[in-house]
Amino acid sequence: MSQPHAHMLSWPILLAITSALVVTALVYSRGWLCLRNAFPKPIATWRFASFLSGLFLVWIVVASPLATLDHQSLTIHMIKHLLLMTVAAPLVLAGAPAFPLVCGLPKLFIKTPPPTASLPTRWLERCLSHPVLCWLAGTAAVMGWHLPGAFQLGMRSHWVHGFEDLCFLVAGLFFWWPIVQSSPSATRSPRWTMALYLFLATLPCDILSAFLVFCNRLIYPIYLSTPQLFSLPPLQDQECAGALMWVWVTFAYLIPAVAITVQILSPSNQQSQRPTQTARHGAAGQSLNGAEVL
Repeated sequence: MSQPHAHMLSWPILLAITSALVVTALVYSRGWLCLRNAFPKPIATWRFASFLSGLFLVWIVVASPLATLDHQSLTIHMIKHLLLMTVAAPLVLAGAPAFPLVCGLPKLFIKTPPPTASLPTRWLERCLSHPVLCWLAGTAAVMGWHLPGAFQLGMRSHWVHGFEDLCFLVAGLFFWWPIVQSSPSATRSPRWTMALYLFLATLPCDILSAFLVFCNRLIYPIYLSTPQLFSLPPLQDQECAGALMWVWVTFAYLIPAVAITVQILSPSNQQSQRPTQTARHGAAGQSLNGAEVL
């Protein structure tokens, strides 16, 4: 199959993705406006801008002309997936999309659940948002899709390639879910563990990127049969992609880890935790006193 013909076959997929993203943006905008008019403290404007920016970035990566260039350069392929996982996914989550999307749906699609329906829903949410599962989801997507067999299959089939992009986006949403919380009360784990969470996430990416840079052999032979975008030999393109991943992931994960650490060690944060600890000790003392009286 020739390259131009392959590009021609992909336009229905690109049109479907664009339509889905536009509909999602319209539903979110409608819900955001409804919440803004109904509550005195609406969702902040920066969250609205963050969500739409995330959707626009998803479109650039998977449905714009950039989406077809990764067949000519592993570096472009790497940029696409790094944008999906480390930029688009946290931007979407920062938009606090759950309530606006639900409120933006037509009333025809909204049904009042029975009181017991929220119990399994909350249990499922706790399971899906567990940091271990979220970390494994992000790591498995990065390592699994860069195995030569899976990578070559994704490059030969538009459907598999689209599924690959979807996996990176969903894995990015899972990975950043424990980090990007819409409210402090939503955090299930101690905040200091999130810095460790991000640091550990750099290790598999560092191993993969170091292998791409220093293995001195072409891992993905499919680039031997395609014209190179920047006139780079395929091996140099692979080394560039590995180096880009190494640097990008280091900054994308360690900068938030440092920010979380500084936030934990800040005097204002420590002072805000003291009343909570005092209240807990007071409640424990009252419980002991009550037990002695009984």
